[in-house]
Amino acid sequence: MQLKKIPVTVVTGFLGSGKTTLLSNILKQAAGKRIAVIVNEFGELDIDADLLRSCPLDCDDESTPQRQGKNGIYELANGCICCTVEEEFLPVMKELVARRDDIDHILIETSGLALPKPLVQAFNWPEIKQYCTVDAVITLIDGPAVAAGRFANDTDKVQAQRLADESLDHDPSLQELLDDQLSAADLVLVSKNDLLTDAEREQVKIVVANRVPDAVKTIYVDNGDIALDVIMGLDSAAEEQIDHLHNHHDHHHAHGAHHDHAHDHFDSFVLTFGEVDGPRLQQILTQLLTEHNIFRAKGFAALPGKPMRQVLQAVGERLNVHFDRMWNSDEVRQTQLVVIGKNLDRKVLESALQQAVIGADDAVTA
Repeated sequence: MQLKKIPVTVVTGFLGSGKTTLLSNILKQAAGKRIAVIVNEFGELDIDADLLRSCPLDCDDESTPQRQGKNGIYELANGCICCTVEEEFLPVMKELVARRDDIDHILIETSGLALPKPLVQAFNWPEIKQYCTVDAVITLIDGPAVAAGRFANDTDKVQAQRLADESLDHDPSLQELLDDQLSAADLVLVSKNDLLTDAEREQVKIVVANRVPDAVKTIYVDNGDIALDVIMGLDSAAEEQIDHLHNHHDHHHAHGAHHDHAHDHFDSFVLTFGEVDGPRLQQILTQLLTEHNIFRAKGFAALPGKPMRQVLQAVGERLNVHFDRMWNSDEVRQTQLVVIGKNLDRKVLESALQQAVIGADDAVTA
């Protein structure tokens, strides 16, 4: 019987900061440690959860069968559990608590715009506090974006105006969100260190130092590469001090300001197509990224004659593409993209991307 509380690591950071890459690298180092993973990405289609479920431990599809349980909990042969959660954090945690004898550690990846404080406060609920403790809150920041003063790589002119407009002080800006994510951190990871110059690294150091106490360490990482014992076993018990943390979010509520949660300021929808011409899809998507306020686009593409599923991930105007796994025999071969941004016209984007669908040329010229 497990007597100790289950340690929980909360990973927070903006869209595109590298949270999923970090979690995947953690799982690769699990070495038999039974880890439950909860992902909560902003969007109707939980792409990040699917990526984590698609065998991050360098195994092949045949050797890692997956089976779906209740409440979106997926169990892998390697002993990892992956859960998806939107507004059902407590039910999922209750189920994990019920299976606590089979779990050594819990990893939680928050959405890109989430604040850590309310999540950490939830660990003071009696149903959770008795069995779990927050080992650490890890805040991941995009090094080049912070060095450039953009805070997140997916900012655009609209967001820049939002940051500059003092009349919108009550509305959580990216700077305020960064402040609040850093204020709860027990450890700060600066991603994309390999893209930083010495001067930029110094600028990041100044930004972080102005927002976190000296006791909070900052580590620079490349592609989420960090040793497991550096980020696990911190024993911070963050839930015990979280109520003493006062952030921008608390300030606005305390002063009675009108306040909408950050998610409310973003459009998010899923676009679904059949098989597509890969290069053309990438060309159209790259152009759309430059012409519209698309902060993030990610998903899967089905390419004719290709047995593997293609993953597309776009942050700002940067698009990365790779194949992740074979299509399952019972899967529908279709292309799905989650698009997140501001003031987006779904029909315009859908119409443009439709031109990459196989047979679209014939339909247009007919």
